[in-house]
Amino acid sequence: MKNRNNVTVAGQDYTKAHDMHYKMKDLPKAFKLYRGIIADYPETEEAGYSLSQVQNIVNAVVPKQEVMDALVALTLAHFEQDVPPDVKSTSDASLAL
Repeated sequence: MKNRNNVTVAGQDYTKAHDMHYKMKDLPKAFKLYRGIIADYPETEEAGYSLSQVQNIVNAVVPKQEVMDALVALTLAHFEQDVPPDVKSTSDASLAL
């Protein structure tokens, strides 16, 4: 979806999130905005950029061992469910990273 200036809505939203993250230093709000972009515009470049920024925030805020423990638990849960690796999750938890 593009506006008159050939700038996408996703791009505008990403700019807001990026400013919140790096200019305003409001990580909780930036995190929420990035997650919204991923949910609302999943097939856009901005969704990919937002996923990277979400991972940056996680790495800045969550202790490394806690991240590792969560990743191990998530992986083990998928093994127990026998979920094929190429199946995308439809749960909101998939956006937690």
